[in-house]
Amino acid sequence: MTAHTINGDEGFPAARTDFFDTDIAVRLGMEGQPPVRILLLYGSLRERSYSRLLVEEAARLLQTFGAETRIFDPRGLPHADDVDVKNHP
Repeated sequence: MTAHTINGDEGFPAARTDFFDTDIAVRLGMEGQPPVRILLLYGSLRERSYSRLLVEEAARLLQTFGAETRIFDPRGLPHADDVDVKNHP
């Protein structure tokens, strides 16, 4: 179980980034304050998890708008279908 950040600036090829409003903090009078911190969660443990991919894309968007994001990775936690859940520390 870990929390990680998304570091990648591949851009948003399907979005019109010229419409992005990245000066929200200035208009709300929050300029100079630390960025808003957002923890994103997903529950799927599959290799190709669409909920994880959606959370990672949401983190990229939120970072573009100035937020500080972290993603909680649920791997390593016991889950309902785990056969060895009784032996988990």
